[in-house]
Amino acid sequence: MATVVAQSHFIFGLRTGVRNNLCFFDEQTVVFPCGNNCVCYNTVQRCQRFIPGSEKSQGMRALAISGNRRYLAVSECGEKASITVFDLQHEQGRKRKVLTAGDMFVEEFVCMAFSPDSKYLIGQTGGPEWMLIFWLWEKQKVLATVKTSNPNNPVTQVSFNPYNNMQLCVSGTGVFKLFRYSEGALKQSSCPKVESINFLCHTWMTAERVIAGTDTGRLLVFESGDLRREINMAAKPVQGHSDRHLEMMRKIKDADVEDDPAVSRITAILSYSKGFACSTGPGSVCLFEKTEDSYRKSREIRIPPDPCSNELTPAECQEIDTMCISPAEETLAISTDQGQLYSISMSSTEINKEEQLHFEFLSQSFHSKSITGLSVCIRKPLVATSSLDHSVRIWNYETKVLELYKEFQEEAYSVALHPTGLFMLVGFSDKLRLMNLLIDDIRTFKEFTVRGCRECAFSHGGHMFAAVNGNVIHIYSVTSFENILNLKGHSGKVRAIEWSLDDSRLVSCGVDGAVYEWNTQTGKRGSESVLKSCSYTGVSFSSDCRTILAVGTDFTLKEIQECQILRELPADDVAHTAVAVSRSGRVVFTGTTSGTIRAIKYPLPIQKEWVMYQAHCGPVSKMVITFDDQFLLTVSEDGCLSMWKIIDKEGRSLKSNKQLIHTEEILITKSDLEEKTQNMLELKMRLDELQMENEYQLRLKDVNYNEKLKELSDKFTQQIEALKTTQQVIKTEMEKQAHEHQQISAEVTMKHSKEVKDLESSYSQKLIVEHGRHQDLQRQYQRMQEDYEKQLKDAAESKSQAVEELTQLYETRLQDKTQLLAQCKEEAQQQISEFKEIIKQVEEDEERKIHDIRIKYEKKLHTEKETNTTLKGETGIMTQKFYSLQRQIDERCTDINQLKQERQRLLGLIRSLESDIEDLKRQISGHEKTNQDKDKTISGLKRKNQELEKLKFVLDFQLNEMKKQTEPQQDNINEKKERIHQLEEELVQMDKSNTQLKLITSDLKLKLRTRDKEMHKEMQKVKDLEMHLQRLRSDLHNCAGFIQEPKKLKDSVQMIYAQYVQSDEVENSSVDDEIQKTFRRQRDHLERTVASLKTRLVKSDEEHEKVYVKIMKENVTLITEINELRKELRLARTQVKEYKAQLTIFKKSNKSRPNSEEAAKKQLTHEDVN
Repeated sequence: MATVVAQSHFIFGLRTGVRNNLCFFDEQTVVFPCGNNCVCYNTVQRCQRFIPGSEKSQGMRALAISGNRRYLAVSECGEKASITVFDLQHEQGRKRKVLTAGDMFVEEFVCMAFSPDSKYLIGQTGGPEWMLIFWLWEKQKVLATVKTSNPNNPVTQVSFNPYNNMQLCVSGTGVFKLFRYSEGALKQSSCPKVESINFLCHTWMTAERVIAGTDTGRLLVFESGDLRREINMAAKPVQGHSDRHLEMMRKIKDADVEDDPAVSRITAILSYSKGFACSTGPGSVCLFEKTEDSYRKSREIRIPPDPCSNELTPAECQEIDTMCISPAEETLAISTDQGQLYSISMSSTEINKEEQLHFEFLSQSFHSKSITGLSVCIRKPLVATSSLDHSVRIWNYETKVLELYKEFQEEAYSVALHPTGLFMLVGFSDKLRLMNLLIDDIRTFKEFTVRGCRECAFSHGGHMFAAVNGNVIHIYSVTSFENILNLKGHSGKVRAIEWSLDDSRLVSCGVDGAVYEWNTQTGKRGSESVLKSCSYTGVSFSSDCRTILAVGTDFTLKEIQECQILRELPADDVAHTAVAVSRSGRVVFTGTTSGTIRAIKYPLPIQKEWVMYQAHCGPVSKMVITFDDQFLLTVSEDGCLSMWKIIDKEGRSLKSNKQLIHTEEILITKSDLEEKTQNMLELKMRLDELQMENEYQLRLKDVNYNEKLKELSDKFTQQIEALKTTQQVIKTEMEKQAHEHQQISAEVTMKHSKEVKDLESSYSQKLIVEHGRHQDLQRQYQRMQEDYEKQLKDAAESKSQAVEELTQLYETRLQDKTQLLAQCKEEAQQQISEFKEIIKQVEEDEERKIHDIRIKYEKKLHTEKETNTTLKGETGIMTQKFYSLQRQIDERCTDINQLKQERQRLLGLIRSLESDIEDLKRQISGHEKTNQDKDKTISGLKRKNQELEKLKFVLDFQLNEMKKQTEPQQDNINEKKERIHQLEEELVQMDKSNTQLKLITSDLKLKLRTRDKEMHKEMQKVKDLEMHLQRLRSDLHNCAGFIQEPKKLKDSVQMIYAQYVQSDEVENSSVDDEIQKTFRRQRDHLERTVASLKTRLVKSDEEHEKVYVKIMKENVTLITEINELRKELRLARTQVKEYKAQLTIFKKSNKSRPNSEEAAKKQLTHEDVN
């Protein structure tokens, strides 16, 4: 194993697509998924703790935190979906339990929830089953399951009633159900009719009340499972609402009309002590407070616009996925669909009631799409990343802060930092740009005509840089910006490049399977290694730059030296995507397509030895080790930047030979400096003025407050005097009441003492009477005891006599029974011997019967197999027919969709034409004011009429051409149909030949059966002869017993001769031998013929299959050609229809225009008369 290991240090990013992907562990710590880990981030100390996902996981689906905030449940999908429960109080997030659905096959758990007491857990499975599973999770016991929805209505959220462990709520598309766990099952308690409503989220407000949000922006209130009312979302517009947001919403509406963006979806809702918070559209959260009857909208909080972008960006248009609030309700945090985390202090919402409130980033702004580039510099602890989200970001890996960030109009494909950390190369689709890293901005300094630059890198000296354009590597000078060299040799796209430490060499690898080492002085290839079966994705020099390490799609890590592959380290079933070598040369890190990172010791081991770490949920796109060997930086297609601390097994950081000193210089332009100094001076002046104003106002306030203090002191002294007088009055009243109370209490005590004395005297008399009764009863008890003792003695004597008599009786009976038992045993032994003989005879009979039955059933099985083969053939034909019909249905569906699209397009054309007509009408009404304008319009209309006639002529010509084009295509279709008909006839002939072959095989099988029957008969004869021999042997053995008695011996021999010896048998023995020989010859001949026929049958089947495959291929090609021709025909017909529609519209316009011209002329003549 590698002596150097990597330890998770920090990660920037958020994994989207996970349900409930943000939750609070305590006041300062939040938990969210990132890559293939769950991150516990302390917002105060700015440190992270990691809970890695399982190795065979195919992705997280949902999170859930328990009510006591100790346990975290993570749903993962894989070969079998599972839910893992972690203990967050443990330092490394100890795994407590792994829950599964048991024998049920489940692909994923969509959402989960803990019970309020954290004992139970519910999990909602995905489609098409949509089963809700109820666990007692600590014992991994499934208590109940229930189906919550049908395949067409997905479930979006499940939750426990926070006031009742046994009540659950399930909501989704057309689903809102309450369940109660009782008697070992989940029973539905209510189901309102909500089939047409799409519920996205819900929350419990009280033990009976649930508020649910829909995709149409409605807030519905349910009480005891019944829909009661809807909360009004309308409120006064918030002061200071930016016009920019209104413009943004207009742009969204213009961009996507079909999705109806005017309707704001309620994607998240959260209850707290004062009311609830819910998302009310893109980038906004509304707080609702409790009133007597309902809830009132109190505040609106918005996601702020992006300050680092010039244009309107989607930052304000992000949809909120999850909301959570800290345990003390101090902080509200949200996560968005673009992988960003925001938070706001709840106390600020109460203080600033008039200002527009905005969220702030919880930690940093993250990438929202795949990261394409990664680079580090020597002089500063900076990391640059580029992404497909049009942004470039500069991170500080020591302070864990985002230093700079800028968005562009195009996607950034690659990035490279200058060794000084003051400049940066960024590759775009049209150009490669050299940029300056200023104090608060990234500005373009120089542009190079390198299109689609996917890889770029500065030399270690910083005087040159290499940029990749397809399969060519361009080397430029940083000082003169001239193209020094063009390295050509790759036949495919170049995927990775790296400079040597002395900048004299450059190594590159590409999709073409080539690894080239270039001399950067001459531009020639120093060495090469080409392996066309492998598409290389990453390359790196070793620490001493003597060898090259490369990875690709062939699942191996290769070490190349002087055109030869020195070593190959095979991986598992996962391909490597990136490689990085430490400066110390002790370890090699590789990234894989599954998102894991492997640490391999260097020199490379012979066996598969590495340490694997769970890092990302997508393929690792780039990885870099910092120049001081302290950190490993990895990026992935999941949009996450992960930082790993490189240490040895004892936990110490690696010692590098070079001690790097990081500088703190920054670039700033002269104009910016002047602006900042001017701003500083203005702010100082403003500060002085404000201080003067504040001092004056403070003095005025002191005077006012002193006056108010005097007034208040006077008031309070008067009130104190008044209170003192009232206090004295109350004291006198208290003394009177106390005196009265003492008198009353003395009287009461006297009465009580008299009553006590009376009671004592009466109860003493009663006690004397009861004592006398007690003594009488004791005497009676003694007498009764003596009588009973006498009776017991008499009974014991009588019992002993009776027992002696019974023992004598039973002993005599026992002797009789033992004698009977002995007789029964003798009889049983005789019966057992008889029974064994009967069993032998029965077994022999049963064996014969079984043999006969076996023969019968073998025959039946043979016939069933034959029928089965015929049925299989029929099913194959039916399946082919089914597939052909299904293809025809799919074609019809595509035709319908195309017709719908054509209809929509024509409707749009009609609307545009109607708008043109309205414009023309307005023009005509405006031009009726003056005669000159009317003459101009008439002349213009005549010209337009001429142009339209010309256009009509052109359209007629195009129509004729289209008809000419369609006629030969129709002929081609007819030819193809004839060809299909011929092929079908050939298929019929092949079927006939197959049937003939089947008949031949059936005849041969019948002959074989007859031969088998004859064989069975002969075998039966052999068995009978063996039985005769056994009997003869037994008789001879008995005969041998009469050797000393000659008469008996003679009689027994004669008996044996009479039984077994016959006159014909001696003669028939020779005949039987000949019959057996002929039978064997015939059997051998038949076996040979059967074997030859089987080989012929196999060959004919193979030939038939080949012919059938050819015919099927030809059919497929013909069908595809026919489909293409049909599509061309449809397109031609639609074009013809469009041309006809345009012609009709032009004809109508031509008819209407002469009428307008006549009306204009009439008006002219009327005016002339006047």
